[in-house]
Amino acid sequence: MQDTPPLPSFAAIVVAAGQGLRAGQPMPKQFAVWRGKPVLRHSVEALLAAGADPLVIAIPPGAEDVARGALAGLDGFTLIEGGETRQQSVARALAAIASAERVLIHDAARPDLPRRVIERLLDALASHPGAVPVLPVVDSLSIDTDGVMSDSAPREQLRRVQTPQAFRLSAIRDAHQKWRGDLTAGDDAQVLRAAGGQVAHVPGDERLAKLTFAEDFMAALPPIRTGMGFDVHRLSAGEELWLGGIRIEHDKGLAGHSDADVALHAIVDALLGAIGDGDIGSHFPPSDPQWKGASSDQFLIHAGRLVDEAGYWVGNIDLTIICEAPKIAPHREAMRARIAGLLGVDITVISVKATTTERLGFTGRGEGIAAQAVATLLRK
Repeated sequence: MQDTPPLPSFAAIVVAAGQGLRAGQPMPKQFAVWRGKPVLRHSVEALLAAGADPLVIAIPPGAEDVARGALAGLDGFTLIEGGETRQQSVARALAAIASAERVLIHDAARPDLPRRVIERLLDALASHPGAVPVLPVVDSLSIDTDGVMSDSAPREQLRRVQTPQAFRLSAIRDAHQKWRGDLTAGDDAQVLRAAGGQVAHVPGDERLAKLTFAEDFMAALPPIRTGMGFDVHRLSAGEELWLGGIRIEHDKGLAGHSDADVALHAIVDALLGAIGDGDIGSHFPPSDPQWKGASSDQFLIHAGRLVDEAGYWVGNIDLTIICEAPKIAPHREAMRARIAGLLGVDITVISVKATTTERLGFTGRGEGIAAQAVATLLRK
């Protein structure tokens, strides 16, 4: 396998100075996690791997700590404070580049940056002062006037413009200096064209989609996630026996800080495990007196709510209760119905089974009951 040939030398700017709150994240979207790491880190890694030097990143005022945290372990970049507008942020970043022939200007909100697009852009700069990646418009277009279609637009001549956008550094720097401060440009290609520079089109890539709304982050989630839970509680005289959300008459009950419903506890851990959110003890610590004697129903409702907030719904719950007594079969359907009701799902996605250990071990001796559960979650 041949090594990838080096690209022509180039500088790069990543614009990450916006607030990006439309994406429904608790922080600006460029610092939110997407596909396992912060959005900003994806494109910074791609540009560094392609040889960007220098690499300047425009960030919001006061965001240096969170930006460095998002880029921990990476070298070869400079952080600057962005301006109130995109043009101001880019102008400041351009001023921070001491020397270069070519510069790529990229939006952090487009994290998936293929190397082949960078190659096309740099090739185009050999004959043009600027170049942008574009994609064709495949849908029919309508011109809206007061909520009704007033005309159509010729989609054959239209293109969707992406970033990064490539420029000869001297050309784009001069164009920004000439730009009127009272005007707003959608991108840097418009700034160059306003100064008389020609901008070439090169093929873009659907992978360069922009993260804008909460749904864009949901789409990046794995389509299926699985978690496993296991729990054990001791049988004790004088305790009520709660299993699978229902009370069962028995000469002993399960001992624990809450109602000790070992079946529901196993399901809660399976759900939390599937979304990577700790375990039942981290959400409802037994050292907290408010959970003493608490119904495990509320633990399961809480876990179901977290699953929903994470962008998933319950596809299946497979619960196995391990004990010699009581017999589970007479209560199986009631347990299924109760678990389904607590999670707000159809009973058909809830499986409840029981087994013994052939009188071996603590469950075989009737000292306690164990339960294990597997939860399968599906992305919304």
